[in-house]
Amino acid sequence: MPELSRFLGIVITMFWNDHAPPHFHAKYGKYEISVNILSGVVEGVFPRRALRHVIDWYELHQAELLADWNLCSASKIPNPIEPLE
Repeated sequence: MPELSRFLGIVITMFWNDHAPPHFHAKYGKYEISVNILSGVVEGVFPRRALRHVIDWYELHQAELLADWNLCSASKIPNPIEPLE
């Protein structure tokens, strides 16, 4: 499971050859969510502030996330993505 980014205690990952639709995973302590890259729909539970950080980061990096999804789907190493500042 490649790690794409890490910020504010949040770890962003993708799985190799994961199921559609394109999405990424975010983990914060015991919480975990997945976020659809095309629609922004979130599945799972996250603390409100951490969720806001993930959504802000997603909105800045949606194109990079889709490119990394395509790399992971081809079993290639994804590119790291800048953390939220």
